[in-house]
Amino acid sequence: MNAETFADDLRNKQILITGASGLICSSFIDLLIRYNEQGAHISIYAMSRNEEYAHKRFDAYWDNPLFTFIRHDVIEPLPLDFPLDYIIHGASNASPKRYATDPVGTMKSNLWGVSNLLELAKEKKARLLYISSGEVYGEDDGIDFVETHSGYVNCLNPRACYPSSKRASETLCIAYKEQYGVNVVIARPCHIYGTDIERDDRAFAQFLRRVKVGEDVIMKSEGRQVRSYCHVEDCALALFWILLRGSNGEAYNIANCESVVSIKELAEMIARMGSKRVVLDLLSEEEHKGNSVIQRAVLKPSKLESLGWKPRLALEEGVRRILDSFT
Repeated sequence: MNAETFADDLRNKQILITGASGLICSSFIDLLIRYNEQGAHISIYAMSRNEEYAHKRFDAYWDNPLFTFIRHDVIEPLPLDFPLDYIIHGASNASPKRYATDPVGTMKSNLWGVSNLLELAKEKKARLLYISSGEVYGEDDGIDFVETHSGYVNCLNPRACYPSSKRASETLCIAYKEQYGVNVVIARPCHIYGTDIERDDRAFAQFLRRVKVGEDVIMKSEGRQVRSYCHVEDCALALFWILLRGSNGEAYNIANCESVVSIKELAEMIARMGSKRVVLDLLSEEEHKGNSVIQRAVLKPSKLESLGWKPRLALEEGVRRILDSFT
């Protein structure tokens, strides 16, 4: 199925996107705008706490009559007086620094946010797509994760604030489905990357920012951790497949099987492509607290691929695009 057919599926629909100015959801909105240029007439409601950044990110269509920005924090109830067909809930503290400095806020944002959005979906009879995380799988013996897997998360470690609250949020989604009949699907993205690196404090963005300013890549560990990666454009398109073709109550991994590397391999790739070196440095205490302890986080996207989705951008091509955007 051609991705452009989603324009027909969404014709005249009303969609709320939370976390709208984030990496994933802003790319999702870009696709919605593209569908509207094809005549889909989708009403887009973009919700975020940061209006200043959102205005900058969506400046090209801020005054578009089909685009409405809503400044709101999802931990507060959402009294919206217009109908909705779909809700994309992507608001979350997806930041290692925040995990270390504000674990309470991280948990509240995830748990209270999804609770408020589920209540809204129940009220509006809208389908909810919850953007969870591959971190829900925790740590295991090195196997690639499928959607039925559940590994170990140390609940006594404050760093568990993120994966534990994401797990609980998924369970709350399923509870609303069973008890109230809410139509819900769950996306579990791997490590998503794109050109928006300035507000991202993950290793990938840190490496790229160093190259952008002409400096060597600094690696804060031996880099043995292995991760799945997926370009944000492929991830945004995957959300459409899950939203419109996913089964009620099911979760779907988003990952590119051809983009699985260690942190060290990633650092070396970015340094090589940017004509720089890799330099080893020590983690600060705060950075150590925010880092994931998971050694291997590789997601299998077979279930999503069975719907028809296929990734288009391999990791090296995706990195090249980002580096080219610096010039």
